[in-house]
Amino acid sequence: MSKVEFPSLPVPEPLQCGRFKLTFERPLVMGILNVTPDSFSDGGQYAMRGDALRQAERMMLDGADIIDIGGESTRPGAPPVPLDEELERVIPLVEQLRGANVPLSVDTYKPEVMRHALAAGADLINDIWGFRMPGAIDAVRSSDCGLCVMHMLGEPQTMQLGEPAYDDVVSAVREFLEERVATLAQAGIARERISVDPGFGFGKAVVEHNYALLAHLRDTAPRAEPSYPILAGMSRKSMIGAVVGRPAPERVAGSIAAAVCAAERGAAILRVHDVAQTVDALKVWAAMREAANHSRTRG
Repeated sequence: MSKVEFPSLPVPEPLQCGRFKLTFERPLVMGILNVTPDSFSDGGQYAMRGDALRQAERMMLDGADIIDIGGESTRPGAPPVPLDEELERVIPLVEQLRGANVPLSVDTYKPEVMRHALAAGADLINDIWGFRMPGAIDAVRSSDCGLCVMHMLGEPQTMQLGEPAYDDVVSAVREFLEERVATLAQAGIARERISVDPGFGFGKAVVEHNYALLAHLRDTAPRAEPSYPILAGMSRKSMIGAVVGRPAPERVAGSIAAAVCAAERGAAILRVHDVAQTVDALKVWAAMREAANHSRTRG
C-alpha cells in the first residue's frame, strides 16, 4: 500500500497584534463572543455582561488563542446598531478582559468603536468592511494593533438578496484583498499587522461560492511571500446548514469539519463558536500530519 503524504504547509509571517506577536506553527483558534441579542447562532446568550465574562473565561480554559468580541450582529439582514449602544456592549468587556493573557479582538466597522476599543486595550480590529469606512484607517493607523481585512460584497442588510454574482469568486476575493492591503500599505500600515479573511457567507451564494473559497483557500489571499495570515470564519453558518440540513445550534460537527478543511488548506486563524471541540479536532489533525510526515522521513 502506498504511503499517504501530506505536504508541509507554508507558515505565514507572525502577526503583530497589539501586546502580542502571534505565530502560526499551528492554526490559532479565535473564540466568538457575541454580546448581541440577535446574532444568528447564539443571539442573546451572552448579552448580559456577567454571562459574557463567564463565556470568555470558559473559552480561554477550552484553549482559545484569541477572543473576538462583537457588539453588532452582521448576519444577513441585520439592522445597524447605534454607536452608543455598541460602545456600551463592547468597551466594558474589553476593559474587564484586558488582564487575561489572551489577545482581544473587536469585531466592528465603526471608526469610533475602533478608537475606543484600542484605548480600552483591544489588540486586533476585525472589520467586515475591510477598513473602507471613512476614518477607519485613521482610527488604527497610529496603533500597533493587528488588522483583519475581510471581503464582503454589498452590506449585511442586502448582501444575500438576489444572487451574488462572480465570474470567478476566488480571483474576485483575492483582487479585492490585494487592493485593500495595498491601500493600507500606502497609508503607512506595517505589513506584519495585516491578516485577511475571504468572508464566508458575506455576499456569496450559500454553497457554490463558499465551498470554492474553502477548496482554494490559499488562493484567496494576496500574493506575497511569506503569505498573509488567513482567517477562516465558517462556524455554524448557512454554508454548513445547506450541506448538513440542520439549524444553526446543531451545526457543530459540520463546523468542525469545515475548520479542519480550512486548516489543511492553510488557514492561520479559525473563528469558531465551539472552542473545545475545535481545539480537540485540530489536535487529532496535527497528530495525523505529524505521523504521516514522520513515516515519510523514515523511508
